[in-house]
Amino acid sequence: MRIHLAVPAILALILAACSADGASTSPSVAPSAATSDAPSEAPSAATVDLTIFGAASLAKVLDEVKTAYGAANPGSTLTISTDSSAALATQITEGAPADVFLSADTTNPQKLVDAGLVDGDAVPFAGNKLTVITPTANPGGLVTSFDLGKAGVRVIAAGDEVPITKYATQLVANLATAPGAPADFAAAYAANVASKEDNAAAVRTKIELGEGDAAIVYVTDAAASDKVTAIEVADDLNVPATYAGVVVKASPNVDAAHTFLDWVAGPDGQAVLAGFGFLPPAP
Repeated sequence: MRIHLAVPAILALILAACSADGASTSPSVAPSAATSDAPSEAPSAATVDLTIFGAASLAKVLDEVKTAYGAANPGSTLTISTDSSAALATQITEGAPADVFLSADTTNPQKLVDAGLVDGDAVPFAGNKLTVITPTANPGGLVTSFDLGKAGVRVIAAGDEVPITKYATQLVANLATAPGAPADFAAAYAANVASKEDNAAAVRTKIELGEGDAAIVYVTDAAASDKVTAIEVADDLNVPATYAGVVVKASPNVDAAHTFLDWVAGPDGQAVLAGFGFLPPAP
């Protein structure tokens, strides 16, 4: 006799058999990687890239600052741009992206402060003095600063808005009123100006190339070149230069920019500046 089972009955028998043997037939489940309790890798520190606008006379020292600051602050990198302080201030006024502005004077930073473009106040960070330079061969035959007014001497100067020009103008005025100064010295100096360059570094370059006989530059610019000879200016006639820096308000990294400016004005930055002949800022 045949026994006929309906399909539902067959399925019930199969399910019962599986249930009885469930412990041995159920597959084991290993913990997935997604649910692992292993600690995740810590995120790396964010890198802050600061753009520094610096006076042309700071070009070499800023190369060293870039290395020293990067070593002391591994999370920060510096992008350096140098030119005349006046030109850089104008660029910032027009919206150029900069975090810190290091100027060869106090006038240009103060203009930005007055325009409301700065976070905080201007910070003096260095000092400098002036000297007269000639090409090493000294084709103009200069012996003293007064020879800047000697007939036929080709003087290289900078543009009227460049800080070195303002300092040089004051030095010429001091020389013109000094005991023993040649008559009409200031007018003679002005007549000898053969060209006006974009910044202080360009002035020195023209003298190095022999395209001029003499120029008034910063002491640090003269010391940085082996292609010029310096003629010292007496201390009582010299003009001290004060360099100041500001943090640009539009910077996306204002706190990091203040940290950098404080570093430059602090012991570590001062040590780097002194190595290039810069003086502490005037009190």
